[in-house]
Amino acid sequence: MRALLLSGLGPSHKNSSYLRGSLFDKALHPHAEAVLARSGHPDLTLARLTVEHDGHRYPLLRPRRDAIPHLTTLTLESVLQAGGHDYVHQDLADVWSGEAVAPAVDVDVVLLSTTYIWNRQMLATAMAWIRGRLPGVPVICGGQYTNLKFAAAMNDHPAILATVRGDGELALPALLTTLERRGDLAQVPNAVWRDGERIRINALAYIDLDGHSSPRFPGRRRIVPYESMRGCPFDCKFCSFPAASPKWRYKSAAKIRNDWAGYAEENGSSLVKAMDSTFTVPPTRLRELLEILPPLGLPWECYSRANVVSTPEFVDALQRAHCARLEIGFESMNEQTLRRMSKRVTARQNRRAFELLGASDMDYTMFFMAGYPGETPEQFEDTRRFLVEEFSGHFMLHLFSITDESMPLWADKDELRIRTDDPEDPEAPWSHTGMSSEEARSLQAGTLDLVRRRNDRAVLKLWQGEFEPPLVPTADLRTNLIVEKAVERLAMAPLDETDVTRGAARIREQLELLRANGVRPVSSLSEKAA
Repeated sequence: MRALLLSGLGPSHKNSSYLRGSLFDKALHPHAEAVLARSGHPDLTLARLTVEHDGHRYPLLRPRRDAIPHLTTLTLESVLQAGGHDYVHQDLADVWSGEAVAPAVDVDVVLLSTTYIWNRQMLATAMAWIRGRLPGVPVICGGQYTNLKFAAAMNDHPAILATVRGDGELALPALLTTLERRGDLAQVPNAVWRDGERIRINALAYIDLDGHSSPRFPGRRRIVPYESMRGCPFDCKFCSFPAASPKWRYKSAAKIRNDWAGYAEENGSSLVKAMDSTFTVPPTRLRELLEILPPLGLPWECYSRANVVSTPEFVDALQRAHCARLEIGFESMNEQTLRRMSKRVTARQNRRAFELLGASDMDYTMFFMAGYPGETPEQFEDTRRFLVEEFSGHFMLHLFSITDESMPLWADKDELRIRTDDPEDPEAPWSHTGMSSEEARSLQAGTLDLVRRRNDRAVLKLWQGEFEPPLVPTADLRTNLIVEKAVERLAMAPLDETDVTRGAARIREQLELLRANGVRPVSSLSEKAA
């Protein structure tokens, strides 16, 4: 039996609407062309910015050598390979873009991952692609969306023969083997399956994460994604993940170290990206990791909570253990908003984490949100002022969106008068007692504008994802932040200045700053350094 594994990330928006009309656009707006002409650099493009190394000039904005591999896909492939099941893979990203084609070989079943499917319309799009190219082929679903919505999914789509709830390491191979042998699906743990006109729900079973082999990958992989836990011990109201994976379990520090050592030895990995929502819990495991990881010498990145970063000694220990970067969801700098979110972190703890990391040479990204239910413009002002006046380093400011009706925040629907045209459409307009989505979008854009113009130290993490980091490999983190900020200000000059002359002055100013930090434009990418 051969399967088509259909998995990948959700739809992406490479060029955010916030960047539209800037030099990040491939097709320049007439105003941008006029600004460049007045600046004396009519042919300037971001692709012509270069850095020097060994006597040669190289593009500053180089395409990423390796994107972070998709953890779900690699895990499923590892499960299928370990079970000896034949499969071909199709990236879901190509389905969203319309570029996906039917496999060149016959397949007997489609395995559809819904980990990055977040509403009924997305599932319908994927199912329509399957029906159109593989009519009559049964579908097995698993992942975040169908963990929560398996009944609705199977009701909407008769082609879905079964779904796998929870852990798939045991369930998926057993399900495929049972189908191949025409056996009894009632014996497959975690399966929800069609028995004629009836939907049967089998008992849940959980694997022992510490006793079960972690995914193994063939070939060289410079970057390895890693999962150290399932479920989450927290209950943030804007996240439905704990509802889909309600039992929190985690691997031991020793297993994590051994797994990482294996990736370094077998795959030549030089960076591990821990994908857990919060890698720095529980504290006992974290303390052990900080003791046993330093000799390994393998850089790693992870997501954390702000209250964990509490002392200079802790930051020093992270760096000794080769933690290269932390990503932390601050969400807000307003205490009332944080309490409404059930974030279980205070604004004071956010500030302490920022000050400690800001005083170090460790890279970090802090995430903020505009428009959480109940938040007023006056409460958001605490976040806006912090970003504009105090923040340094990388940050992101997201617009709140309602992903689906299973988000815990719906418990506050009546109190906060939460309204939306469609609770399954993240783009649908919404409103609550504090503001509307239109007002939140205006606050988000206005804050980003102010941070760019007034704060030399805060760098928006929005456009960098498709380029190889660091932009200047021979420079330190501080210099790279200066360069990123200058690139953003350079690219956004046509939007920041409606007057052509002032916009041209901005262009020249940022080019001078870039030159002072080893970056200059060239007329040809083959041009060598003088």
